[in-house]
Amino acid sequence: MNQFVIADMQQCIGCRTCEIACAMAHLGDNPQPLTPENFNPRLKVMKTFSVSAPMLCRQCENAPCLNACPNEAIYNHNGSVQVMQSRCIGCKSCMVVCPYGAMEVVVNHSSRDSRTQSQAQANKCDLCDGRSAGPACIEVCPTAALKLIRPADLQAMQRERQQRAALGATPNLLQ
Repeated sequence: MNQFVIADMQQCIGCRTCEIACAMAHLGDNPQPLTPENFNPRLKVMKTFSVSAPMLCRQCENAPCLNACPNEAIYNHNGSVQVMQSRCIGCKSCMVVCPYGAMEVVVNHSSRDSRTQSQAQANKCDLCDGRSAGPACIEVCPTAALKLIRPADLQAMQRERQQRAALGATPNLLQ
């Protein structure tokens, strides 16, 4: 079972701090000011009149995006689904099959020898793989609406719900 980040819609205030932290965490070794061209967070805050919450990759075990990728650019690593950008051809197959709408294809611009090159690449939450402090979005959320769910956490929640159901607890088992 893979780990993933989940948002509590009742705590999220839609401030988009998580988007900024994500974009900053993925600027790479060459930090630069955030501009519309290089602002590519791997999550998107969705807002309605009454609720807001970031949409993130659920790091599916049998990931449809992984299975749909014709270039094997998407793979499992350390309990998460990752994208090898060097293999991505920007075909959008992963985007089409993602049941959560958490995958997008962005155009990255790079300059080499006074020429600007553009490349379409898959963009999704990678749980800030390689970042020692873990996902940047969780760290900066002012209301603690984001939480990293690990397999052990899911098993504990499942056991608790089963116990409450067996004891005839309230019908609302989501609390």
